[in-house]
Amino acid sequence: MRGRPSVKTLLSAACALSLVIGGAAGAVGPATTLKLDKAGLHLLDEQGRELDRLKLRAKRWDQRSEVGEGNLKGQADKVAVLLDADRGRPVLVRSKGQVLRAHDLPEPGFQVEALCLHRDPQGLLHLFLLGEEGLSEQWLISEDSARPLRRLATAPGPEGCQVDDARQVLQMQEPGVGLWEHGTEVEGKPQRRLQKATAPSPKSATAPSPKSTAAAKRYDWPVLHASAQTDPVARFGDAADDPAIWVHPAEASRSRVLGTNKKQGLLVYDLQGRELQLLEVGRINNVDLRQRIQTGGQSFDLAVATQRDENALVLFGIDPNGQVRELARLPTDLKDIYGLCVGRTPDGQLDAFPNDKDGRVQQYRIELNAQGQWQARLLRAFKLASQPEGCVVHEAEQRLFVGEEKRGIWAVDARAGVPAKPYLVMPVGAELQADVEGLAVYEGRDGKPSYLLASSQGNHSYLVLDAKPPFALRGGFRIGINAKLQIDGASETDGLDVNSTNFGGVYGQGLIVVQDGHKRLPDGPQNFKYLPWADVARALKLP
Repeated sequence: MRGRPSVKTLLSAACALSLVIGGAAGAVGPATTLKLDKAGLHLLDEQGRELDRLKLRAKRWDQRSEVGEGNLKGQADKVAVLLDADRGRPVLVRSKGQVLRAHDLPEPGFQVEALCLHRDPQGLLHLFLLGEEGLSEQWLISEDSARPLRRLATAPGPEGCQVDDARQVLQMQEPGVGLWEHGTEVEGKPQRRLQKATAPSPKSATAPSPKSTAAAKRYDWPVLHASAQTDPVARFGDAADDPAIWVHPAEASRSRVLGTNKKQGLLVYDLQGRELQLLEVGRINNVDLRQRIQTGGQSFDLAVATQRDENALVLFGIDPNGQVRELARLPTDLKDIYGLCVGRTPDGQLDAFPNDKDGRVQQYRIELNAQGQWQARLLRAFKLASQPEGCVVHEAEQRLFVGEEKRGIWAVDARAGVPAKPYLVMPVGAELQADVEGLAVYEGRDGKPSYLLASSQGNHSYLVLDAKPPFALRGGFRIGINAKLQIDGASETDGLDVNSTNFGGVYGQGLIVVQDGHKRLPDGPQNFKYLPWADVARALKLP
């Protein structure tokens, strides 16, 4: 193995490098190239001219030449497998002359972290699908389909993979451990060995890192239990992201929870967690909503989401029965749109605050123009030093809170006519651990205080701060397993929302909804968990 690049290096280069795989010895016909980029998979001729294109979004892929395979012998055709990033599904692609032909393969029952192809000594083609949590499978590829051969126990979180066909070994890099090799032979007992260990750093060998020391503090927080959960989303992997609560104008028990599946679209659930609607509007990341918005002489309940493929805002209307429909796509000049929140102005208009991965935060007025068309009018902008995402508007104070993922929570005046001067409310540290994710405000009723709720993703906990200066930390909590109701806990939470409305039953003091990064009991795609605010108030002794 001396002088060979690491598996991680090889896999990192795979998506950026065009691989000429048609000009092998004995091949007939012109050499062609497969190239993967954001526009899809391209089949190029020797001069780099596009012959055909498969439009899909994929980051993980591998390929082999089909020269010398049975009835394909003598042809310059290729075969590739790509993982559709939106559907979490492998796609088999074969080139036939100057045409690409694609076939969906079966949907794996786990999140695929890496994939690679293998040509065995018989000339048969195999596919390895490596799971994020160490559950992997080896499949046999036929002309237009595949079937599982065996399951494998592999390293969790693999940093890519490759197969040495000649040696018949699957290689994968386990972070912090080293390079593993697995035998590709299907028959007999599985074989694996640690080919090259990763040397520990001097820092990790002498003392625990500040992050690991701080992480232990999460066990000091009380453990609460979800009272309900939503149906899982329809895509494996990092899919569910951000919820928003809509309150029914007449019967609060008929309220709705909107949630994003950032590989598919917008979902609508009832308070029992049942999926009622799916709007397949593409890769939307964050969603927020406000009710009774005044514009164009009318009143609307509106939700807004960030559409990452279009760098746009998707506007939704919600009717009095909780039915959601798309109203408009509103462009922005952001280059990599990400998080978002919305807020009402004192006179009932709607402002949206999308942000960009480069740190920019913009403020748009969402309104009907003189022609009765929806528009987003840019009012102002400011910039943080690094990537933000979660944010929330505390309307009673006209204050915007923004989470900068690696640094902390910022506050800024939400009024468009005031210069934006962010100030740090709470830095990342022992209690608030990166990433800083979802933010929401619990609006106190009947003279009770309001609170800022934050997702501390780095230690799987949730913090409660006073929503007014000096923003004192009231405590935190975690969400554990509710064995009685067979609901798992919540971890690595992205988005969340809270509402102080009396929804009835256990939600008499309000409802919290959080995204769950790892669905258990049983394992499955991500979902959202519901939690009574009363449990938080009781555990933290809030007034």
